[in-house]
Amino acid sequence: MNINTIIFDLDGTLLNTLEDLADSTNFALNSFGFPEKTVGQIRDYVGNGVAKLIERAIPNGENNDNFENCLALFKKNYGKNMYNKTAPYSGILEMLKTLKQKGLKIAVVSNKFDSAVKNLCEKYFPDLIDFAAGENEIAGIKKKPAPDTVLKAIEHFGAEKENSIYVGDSEVDIQTAKNAGIRCISVTWGFKTQEFLMKHGAKIIINNPDDIFKYL
Repeated sequence: MNINTIIFDLDGTLLNTLEDLADSTNFALNSFGFPEKTVGQIRDYVGNGVAKLIERAIPNGENNDNFENCLALFKKNYGKNMYNKTAPYSGILEMLKTLKQKGLKIAVVSNKFDSAVKNLCEKYFPDLIDFAAGENEIAGIKKKPAPDTVLKAIEHFGAEKENSIYVGDSEVDIQTAKNAGIRCISVTWGFKTQEFLMKHGAKIIINNPDDIFKYL
């Protein structure tokens, strides 16, 4: 592959954010007297943005009278607590530094709300991420699996699709890359298993961050 632009998902791909997401979800649920969810349940709920996370976690979903209030409380709490337990997966920082040294352009696109994506990238990957974008549907940028954020990253770099590749840990990422018309590398250290990824159409699967260099 002649790749010069690499676009990463964030949660489950670069950062293990699961416990902080679970803690803020349960804080919001508890505030309204709703039952807590396990970390395993939260793992199944993530991937489609925080509104969908809360919709899946709260009784009766969007039909719950407190859905919007619960979502707002989650965002407020998560904004203050998203660094408590979150950390890069083993080998991620070294991989990003090597990619940077090789001259690749590095982007992060996520369904997490935009300010959180930018803040997390600044904290954990200073000077390593050239472009970061999160959910911003109010500005007309549709969240994944729509290709909007991926195409925006490619456009930002003045890159071509054939020279770009997308890296993620879920079926949403596989579909996003397909919708954007670029190749996808799926990773197994995140929130989904290799069996799950294969079932959802993964073509390239890696088990360690260093394995990415075999495909570049």
